[in-house]
Amino acid sequence: MTLHLLLVLFLIFPSLVRPSALTTTVAPNERLCFYADVDKAGEKIAVSWRVQAGGTFDIDWEIIDPNGWSLLSGEREHQGDFILTANHVGEYTFCFENDMSTITHKLVDFDIMVESEPRRESPARPGQISEKTSALDESIWRLRGSLTSIERQQRYFHTRETRGFSVVKSTQNRIFWYAVLDCCAIITMAVIQIYVLQTFFTTTGKKYKV
Repeated sequence: MTLHLLLVLFLIFPSLVRPSALTTTVAPNERLCFYADVDKAGEKIAVSWRVQAGGTFDIDWEIIDPNGWSLLSGEREHQGDFILTANHVGEYTFCFENDMSTITHKLVDFDIMVESEPRRESPARPGQISEKTSALDESIWRLRGSLTSIERQQRYFHTRETRGFSVVKSTQNRIFWYAVLDCCAIITMAVIQIYVLQTFFTTTGKKYKV
């Protein structure tokens, strides 16, 4: 029973996984970069990001290795979710660039996870680990994959909700300013009409009451 409990804790709380989840705002014409350290070649880097609000929900992005080489990049993309293998030890750079916008800020939600823990395999010699423990190991890994899938779905729905709210807010602002402009136009036309009517009853600089 103790062995089972230790195995569950080890799989649920791995010590070699370093996640970083952030939400940041990228100003117009700004290039914002974040960094992740890789201690050993061959580690896996999982990157997931989404543009939550701002403009048409697009942004430029780039991933640079410790030697300064561009590994991956994209322009005017809405979101990304991928895994890459770190072939070099050092600091990897993840940049977002809002160069296409002049007045619009972009709200970006992203997370970076560096993982070096391999999946544990059952030993070849019998007696080292019981079949029940091996089955428990397999169940924990499946549960972990299911939780990861649920987390991604929650992020997807959160992104859709945030984007929808941003569109609604933008539409409300447009309707408000359109109503203000419409009222100003009506008032201006009323003033012009009053002035024109007064000119009809004016002779030699004198005005007659109507």
